[in-house]
Amino acid sequence: MSDIATSRRSRITPEREAELYGAVLELLREVGYDALTMDAVAARTRSSKATLYRQWGGKAELVVRAMRSQKPGGIAEVDTGTLRGDLHTIIGREDDCVMAQNVALMRALAMAVHQNDDLRQAFRELLVEPEIEEFRRIVDRAVDRGEVRADNPALEYIVHMLVGAFATRTLIDDRPPTQKFLTSYIDAVVLPALGVAPAH
Repeated sequence: MSDIATSRRSRITPEREAELYGAVLELLREVGYDALTMDAVAARTRSSKATLYRQWGGKAELVVRAMRSQKPGGIAEVDTGTLRGDLHTIIGREDDCVMAQNVALMRALAMAVHQNDDLRQAFRELLVEPEIEEFRRIVDRAVDRGEVRADNPALEYIVHMLVGAFATRTLIDDRPPTQKFLTSYIDAVVLPALGVAPAH
């Protein structure tokens, strides 16, 4: 699927793709997933609906790829030499304003993901699974360095812990996650669970 999608999307310029993704995210914030239509995207971006379907196949893929476009580079490329350094660097790549916007977008999608099979599949294949794989590579490096024991049971839950920090910050504290909150959460919760001393 990804090879087909890549060949489809190669027909438009990166600048045009970024413009389209920006418009999709604007619409998603304005009306939510269910009310977002390919007609509305076509009108907002001065595109034809046929072009949008040819490039992305459908609304679910277009929305999820637009979400992924907001993420700065590959997580697995971060290699500071320590797990703490890697996690803090990843958190530091998005400022508090961007994080708040991303949380708002995820909230807009949360209900729709449960109600739309095509969106759920695209979300898993294009966003969740690649991110889990990248975090796995970071943690594998920490295991190889001897920072984390290979049999530590918390290894299976590192992504759950980090996603939980994002999701529950708004739910429990009624505030968006911030760099300060997430870095302190990493030091207080994630690293101790993995048996890593939080300070250098």
